[in-house]
Amino acid sequence: MLSQTQKAYLAGFLDGDGSIYVRLKPNPTYKYGFQVAPYVVLFQSQKEKENFKKICSLIGLGYLRVRKDGILEYIIGKVNELREFLKIVKPFVILKKEQVALMIEILNKKEKVKDKKDFRKLADLIDRFRNLNYSKKRKRHILTP
Repeated sequence: MLSQTQKAYLAGFLDGDGSIYVRLKPNPTYKYGFQVAPYVVLFQSQKEKENFKKICSLIGLGYLRVRKDGILEYIIGKVNELREFLKIVKPFVILKKEQVALMIEILNKKEKVKDKKDFRKLADLIDRFRNLNYSKKRKRHILTP
């Protein structure tokens, strides 16, 4: 159980040193040829590893990994964990308010996909992240009819 102060702190950490994104990854084993891959990632220098571990333990979701460049990443990628984290930070985020709202909308729509038309609407929502997030490697996947 997190205090209001802790929830606000986590939201601020996400605003400053975090990322919210969702990708359509081509994958022929999925029904519509794409995997929907949503993530929340918090970043920190390895110099602050012990403090970052404390922050991550507050959250209690996802996992910690060390990138090759030495940056620590705390990754939340499971849908139920994403929902829980976004619910915690939603009232407090400032800079990433639109991303949080859009991610919640995407997670809700993802559960309701019944046909290719529904999947296309989901893909359109995912493409809206292009306008909210900066990316050097951004790709837009065109879905065939």
